[in-house]
Amino acid sequence: MNWQISLSKDAEKFLAKNKLPKENIFEIIRKSIKKLQGEDVNVDIKKLKGEWQGFYRSRVGKIRIIAEFDFNNCLVFIENIDYRGGVYK
Repeated sequence: MNWQISLSKDAEKFLAKNKLPKENIFEIIRKSIKKLQGEDVNVDIKKLKGEWQGFYRSRVGKIRIIAEFDFNNCLVFIENIDYRGGVYK
């Protein structure tokens, strides 16, 4: 399956500001998809609650990636990428 991954403007700004390549983030998302489909992959992903219900959090060191997965249409929307202290605000 080919998944389509899109980023919000906030996520793109974070990547540009910190000079992080999109490909690194996309690789983490690919691993997250495999983990959610039941494969044994080493990635830290967690379903969020409350205000962020319906989203998932992937953790890489101090960086958090907030994404929404649509398994019916093979779409991923990355809502936010930020450091631990600012991502949930």
